[in-house]
Order: sequence, then C-alpha cells, then structure tokens
Amino acid sequence: MPPKLKTAVLRFDPTIDILRVGEANAPPLGTLDPDILKYLELSERLLITDNRKSMPGHLEKHWSDGGHIWGLVWLRSSGNLSSWAETIYIIWQVTEAEEWIDKLDWIPI
Repeated sequence: MPPKLKTAVLRFDPTIDILRVGEANAPPLGTLDPDILKYLELSERLLITDNRKSMPGHLEKHWSDGGHIWGLVWLRSSGNLSSWAETIYIIWQVTEAEEWIDKLDWIPI
C-alpha cells in the first residue's frame, strides 16, 4: 500500500487500524509473499495490495497448504488514491472481519 493511501484512509477515520509493511508491528520491508500471508493469517488482518504478479500464486499455495486469509483486496490500476481510500473506509465501516475470511475483491469495485 502506498504511504499516501494510508494517510488518505486515516483522513476518513484516524482510528482505523491500518499497518503498512515496514512499520512497527508489521513485517519488515522485503518480506516474501508467503511470510506476509502467514503474518496476515495469524494477525487476522486484511491485505490491500497491487501485487498481481506473484501474490496470486503464493495465495493458491497458502490455501492448498490449508492456510486461510482474512481477506485480500487488490487495487485496480484504473483507480486513484481518492477512490481507493474511500472504498477502504467503507469496507472498514460496513463489514465485519469474519465476512472477509478467504475472500478476494478489487477496488474500485
């Protein structure tokens, strides 16, 4: 997630629990996709990413190994910072974490 996107989401609601890779309490920058997926499963966090190259294959492997995710949302290249931030905020407001288990989606929708 780009740093500006986190800032834009927090403008909607500064209490949203959002982390970026490389921040405190998150995996360090350079962490491999399989380890990101394990971290997300253990910490019960939804992933927002634009990684459409390597993540799909790692996600399939994670699932085939019996793993789960707490949701994954891909950023469409047709979107922009404003539409992505608003959609993330809406997801935060109107859904429950359990609704996202093993679900995938794209934003903007």
